[in-house]
Amino acid sequence: MKILLTGATGYIAQRLLAVLLQNGHEVVCCVRDTNRFNTHKFPLGRLKVIEADFLHKDSLDSIPDDIDVAYYLIHSMSTESGDFGSMEEICAINFRERIEKTKAVQVIYLSGIVNETVLSRHLSSRKNVEDILADSGFALTTLRAGIIVGSGSASFEIIRDLVEKLPVMITPRWLNTKCQPIAIRNVVEFLIGVIGKTDTYHKSYDIGGPDILSYKEMLLHFARIRGLKRKIFVVPVMTPKISSYWLYFVTATSFALAKNLVNSMKVEVICKPNNLASLLEISLIDYDTSIKLAFDKTEQNQVLSSWKDAQTSGILSKGISKYIEVPVNGCYTDIRKIQTENTKNVLDKVWSIGGKTGWYYGNWLWEIRGFIDQLIGGVGMRRGRKSETEISPGEALDFWRVLLANKEEKRLLLYAEMKLPGEAWLEFKIDEQNMLTQTATFRPLGLMGRMYWYSMLPFHGFIFRGMIKNIAKQCGEK
Repeated sequence: MKILLTGATGYIAQRLLAVLLQNGHEVVCCVRDTNRFNTHKFPLGRLKVIEADFLHKDSLDSIPDDIDVAYYLIHSMSTESGDFGSMEEICAINFRERIEKTKAVQVIYLSGIVNETVLSRHLSSRKNVEDILADSGFALTTLRAGIIVGSGSASFEIIRDLVEKLPVMITPRWLNTKCQPIAIRNVVEFLIGVIGKTDTYHKSYDIGGPDILSYKEMLLHFARIRGLKRKIFVVPVMTPKISSYWLYFVTATSFALAKNLVNSMKVEVICKPNNLASLLEISLIDYDTSIKLAFDKTEQNQVLSSWKDAQTSGILSKGISKYIEVPVNGCYTDIRKIQTENTKNVLDKVWSIGGKTGWYYGNWLWEIRGFIDQLIGGVGMRRGRKSETEISPGEALDFWRVLLANKEEKRLLLYAEMKLPGEAWLEFKIDEQNMLTQTATFRPLGLMGRMYWYSMLPFHGFIFRGMIKNIAKQCGEK
């Protein structure tokens, strides 16, 4: 079959894409920016990547007419600006109108469980999208999931942050809310299983694992699996805003996402009974096993996709290509050079920078800068990196975003997503003479930007000097 996959850089879509290709399907991936789609990790031949922004109807002309099935995996819950409900409605309408002009027979939509009469803004928006897609000429199959657990998933990473960082937790009332978590493997199985299944046309199904747990029980199960003793005390005095800040400062989530998650977590998400799992012959994975499977992937450095890479940011919405050309005029730069001999080892060190590896010099200063950034509403240093050795354009790397990672060109380019009175780039490049050049570029915004650069000069001096020296030193360079 020829399948259209929207939201193709997202956490779910990246997992789904690999299986679709393995099953022999031809897949057309819709992305807003082809520069941040890593085609190298997927087999060539049956994969096509096109640019399409569903907020802009004119951009959808690139979608081919001869598709058989389309997946709708677009959502905007983590957006930092604008009304995500309105954005999701516009995207859904534009998608529906374009797909109705194709040969597509079926659309598969992954939504959230909406069994309560009073819903959060997030879940209300998901239900509204479902209603828009259902009012169409194609057959809609809706799968409604609650908490999705897998390596790199938002739920898994947030739970891990909470349990591993806090031996004692004073938590809000919503930790007693019941939910029905589902393993990412099962989600993908359901998404694949309903393709072309006429019995599922014009129907919606709640999908979840075999366990119904409170969020508190999920945390304690996680702690037991990790061999950690944890105490959790639930108090009634935490407002949703305080709860959002609590999640924001303890975990790697953005404040916008934390706020929407808190509002959603006040609503029980338990599946209505259905026969879909038996119809598709899917064996449901229990919560404890899904946690163990997620850790197996994490420890083997085999995390295929991460929710952090899909988080909405200004650079992703405007397109990576707009930032790859590092400006020169009106910019301040810190340029360091060192001669290398073993370029492969040096590149490997550069490619491993950040995350658990650190920044090769003054890691505690990087952590302080990340903490300050978090205090003023920035992303901080909490995001880490998906893989310890591999890196691709569009991925998050601590408080940077990867713009370019090309080992053939021997060049890595990062763009700062921290709160700054200006814009910042960090580049590593090895030339034909095996000279490693490390360049920090800052384009100030007004007087505050210039004051910021000069106030940071003393720190930049020894941090950037120490960083390039230690990269070379660890590779045995003189």
